[in-house]
Amino acid sequence: MKMSKVISRIAIAASLLLGAAANAEIAVIVAAGNANGALDQDTISRIFLGKTANFPDGSQAIPIDQNEGSAVRESFNDKVLGKSSSQLKAYWSRLIFTGKGTPPKESGADADIKALVAKNPNLVGYVDASAVDASVKVVFKF
Repeated sequence: MKMSKVISRIAIAASLLLGAAANAEIAVIVAAGNANGALDQDTISRIFLGKTANFPDGSQAIPIDQNEGSAVRESFNDKVLGKSSSQLKAYWSRLIFTGKGTPPKESGADADIKALVAKNPNLVGYVDASAVDASVKVVFKF
């Protein structure tokens, strides 16, 4: 088989995988014992953009991001926050420079985020919906 055919097939496979990741359902999660019910997109966006530090019930809300570059994070940024990675970097750079905020901590991929959120009722994160189990509660899906 010619090298160009091999490269072409690899490129097709990669685009199919990336397309599937981009179309996967994402779940915003909190600990199973968190008293908050469903959250709307605006509330989630405000928490992840540092515009509020509380859930609707008044309890502290601490957002946790997946690692930069993950397909789940890119989808979350685009569909929930309405911003690209470069727009978010610029947004957080301005807030950090003026002392008005710090970005959410990065804490790995689906399994890492789910484990952290399950242990702390103040954390809110997002994972591929297929990773959800009884240890966490889904408050929003997209």
